[in-house]
Amino acid sequence: MPRVHIKKNDQVYVLSGKDRGKSAKVLKVFPDKNRAIVEGLNNIQKHTRPNPQKNIKGGILPKEAPIHISNLMVVCKRCNKRARIGISEQADGRKVRVCKNCKELLD
Repeated sequence: MPRVHIKKNDQVYVLSGKDRGKSAKVLKVFPDKNRAIVEGLNNIQKHTRPNPQKNIKGGILPKEAPIHISNLMVVCKRCNKRARIGISEQADGRKVRVCKNCKELLD
């Protein structure tokens, strides 16, 4: 499984694409595809058929599409800036993510 620098519930900043410059929360990460779904960004139009058995109304619905992880950057909670991520090893042997600007733990 490929290792990614973004996790669920991270605050991220979009570097490129139609939503460039916006920041939002990560809802889901797909490490095998190197993609993530970000709340309220990269919306597409999903055409749905009505299904009375499942109580679904038909129509055109907005839906978030996955964004490539290389277009996202984690926002540090302490310094409130977008930051590159480093990996540091704790005394108990755990590996944790660290902000390279302020050395704050992100996990």
